[in-house]
Amino acid sequence: MRALLQRVSRAAVRVDDEEIGAIGPGLLVLLGVGRSDEEATAEALARRVVELRIFADDEGRTNRSLLDIGGSALVVSQFTLYADTRRGRRPGFTDAALPELAIPCYERFYAAVEAAGVRVARGRFGSKMAVELINDGPFTIWLDTDDR
Repeated sequence: MRALLQRVSRAAVRVDDEEIGAIGPGLLVLLGVGRSDEEATAEALARRVVELRIFADDEGRTNRSLLDIGGSALVVSQFTLYADTRRGRRPGFTDAALPELAIPCYERFYAAVEAAGVRVARGRFGSKMAVELINDGPFTIWLDTDDR
C-alpha cells in the first residue's frame, strides 16, 4: 500500500459539489492499494500513520503523533499513487489493485485508524472527488509498505 500524508490545518472532500467529509487539524491521507496488498497490510499501515510523530510538541519539535494531538484523518482512495510513468507519456496503472481487492483494504485501513481513537472522514471510493486542503508546514510524507 502507498500513502501520501499531508499534515493539514483543515481538509475536505466533495463529490458532485456535496461535501462528504471534512476535518480540522490532522492528516489528509491519500491511499493507494497495490495488487499484492492484504487487509493485514492495511492494519499495519494504519498503525504507522496514527503513531507517526510529525506534529510539533511544546518546543516546536516534530515529536507528537496524530493520537497525541487528538487530530483527525481524512482518508481518500487514490489508485493513481500506483502510476507507472517509465514508458511513454501516458501513465499505466497495472500495479494498482482492482476494486474487489482495493475496497476491503481501503475500508480496513480507515476502520483501523478509527479503532485507534482517531476521528475519520473519508472520500467515496471510485468517485471523482475534489479535495481541498490547507497544508500545515507544508509537511508531506510518503509511506510505501514495500519499503519496509
